[in-house]
Amino acid sequence: MDHLKPSPGPVMLDVVGLTLSDDDARRISHPLTGGVILFARNYQNRAQLSALTEHIRALRDDVVIAVDHEGGRVQRFKNDGFTTLPPMRSLGELWDTDVLLATRLATSIGYVIACELRASGVDLSFTPVLDLDYGVSKAIGNRALHRDPRVVTLLAKSLNHGLALAGMANCGKHFPGHGYVEADSHLAIPVDNRGLAQILGEDAQPYSWLGLSLSAVMPAHVIYPEVDSKPAGFSKIWLQKILRQQLGFEGLIFSDDLSMEGARFAGDMVQAAQAALEAGCDMVLVCNQPAQADAVLAGLKPPRSKAGQQRIKQMTARGRSLRWGKLERHPAYVSAVKQIKQVFG
Repeated sequence: MDHLKPSPGPVMLDVVGLTLSDDDARRISHPLTGGVILFARNYQNRAQLSALTEHIRALRDDVVIAVDHEGGRVQRFKNDGFTTLPPMRSLGELWDTDVLLATRLATSIGYVIACELRASGVDLSFTPVLDLDYGVSKAIGNRALHRDPRVVTLLAKSLNHGLALAGMANCGKHFPGHGYVEADSHLAIPVDNRGLAQILGEDAQPYSWLGLSLSAVMPAHVIYPEVDSKPAGFSKIWLQKILRQQLGFEGLIFSDDLSMEGARFAGDMVQAAQAALEAGCDMVLVCNQPAQADAVLAGLKPPRSKAGQQRIKQMTARGRSLRWGKLERHPAYVSAVKQIKQVFG
């Protein structure tokens, strides 16, 4: 009776602790929920994490379980077998001395990210960061790969290849670019006063050049007033006219976290979620505010989109994954970890 199976909804939310509370379980079971994002507070060790993701799957086998696991300061799961990953700027610096080694290591890092997360029951890491490294952004910093959009594109493509080898999709962020502005969108609403031609000619180039190798995109909570008075994640001009039509992107569009200060432009959490979906996002992230997640689930009236539901389903991991015991003996994984440690320590 496939027609009776639930379809993933357009809301991705988080859970409070190391195990699911009754309220967590209730929210995950809601028909508007389509994803769960995990944070460092949800991780104690590999056994606990696997038990948590198994409990989520027991409630809903159609939700996407995701995490921000880029490397450097944005790596939610550390220790107890998880490989310590370098900040992405390290790959860009390596590129400047050895192009081929940098692309090889990018593939290895993507592969290790996907293997280790999948061994723990996680579908997706929100990576790669495609923002250019202008050296000024407080939010991005050494999360960016390089200043040159061509280098960013090629390193990201190699990283995406590594993710794909282990059956994981990817998510480029933060469209069309967060690297040029100093303000942190977690704490403020950044404004980038450059014109459209300059942004498309530099910051947005990786989104065009990556083409089919880009599974999903997360727009920035940044206002580009020369293009639209709304932040990119709430802008039909950016998401539909430019990203979808002009750049030809057909994958999933996630909103960035709606609890960030950069999303306050759109009103309260329910209004922000509604505005993001109507602008063109397929899935909205509601993090760190359980009461607001309840409000969104109760008040959201999402536009019906079979295409959006299908794009959400494509974010789940593909193929069988190795559990930790077998993974640690798998030659390709062992080789990739060795390469990373040899170069980055």
